[in-house]
Amino acid sequence: MHTVLAHLDDPPALAAVGVGVHGPAGQVDVFSLPDLWQLHLYGYEADLTVDGTAHAIRPGRVSLVPPGTEVRYRYRGRSEHLYAHLRLSSTGTAHNIPVIQRAGAELHLLTAQLRQALAAWPHTPARATAEVWAALWRIARLTPPREQSARAVHPAVAAATALIEARLAESLTVPEIAKAAGVSHNHLTRLFRAATGHTVVGYIRARRMERARHFLRATTLSIPAVAASVGIPDLQAFNKACRRELGASPRGIRAEGHPAPGEGTPP
Repeated sequence: MHTVLAHLDDPPALAAVGVGVHGPAGQVDVFSLPDLWQLHLYGYEADLTVDGTAHAIRPGRVSLVPPGTEVRYRYRGRSEHLYAHLRLSSTGTAHNIPVIQRAGAELHLLTAQLRQALAAWPHTPARATAEVWAALWRIARLTPPREQSARAVHPAVAAATALIEARLAESLTVPEIAKAAGVSHNHLTRLFRAATGHTVVGYIRARRMERARHFLRATTLSIPAVAASVGIPDLQAFNKACRRELGASPRGIRAEGHPAPGEGTPP
């Protein structure tokens, strides 16, 4: 599979967003963008060659081509696509992305993101940049790696952690989390321990306490409201959990984040 390395930790710098219309049948375009990446979302059939490698364009496919790369399009009739021309950072984590791939179930969302970027581009380029950046991350996740890396997360663990994050303020049981993740209770327990080093219950407790620490230090929410927001509405139980997991009472943790006047400031 023909792939490129793209760095997505920083937002792209957009140079253009638009709708490209090409054709007629048999027309050939050969060109490159010396300094810009090309992102295309296709609505037609055509033949594409990228640096000598042939690819088939079909409706619902998306391509990402790096700067300075020669592309050759042979059209089969009127050909319309959404495009963005952009600069990407050269630092941060590199993502191996196919030059062209099927958008699949993500087609609707990708189309919406690029059309929103197009609508925003003339007046609010920051919004357009945000939409294209989100689309790039979605594209980077379309094709899973052939081999899971040591840091790859099992899909059941990813589904379980997403559910836990969304429902930390609610009562959660391991059987219902396992059912939502599509695996058995015991299998999820094994997967979770391998991925996180925690049991599912231990992970929930740790995440609740991390969220509680954040709310206590960074907000002025009342302590009962903080306790309820992390699924421990009983104040006595919340107090005990804070002392056990965080090493201080809720008031003590809050004081750490909000020193008294004159404290914690340089002379």
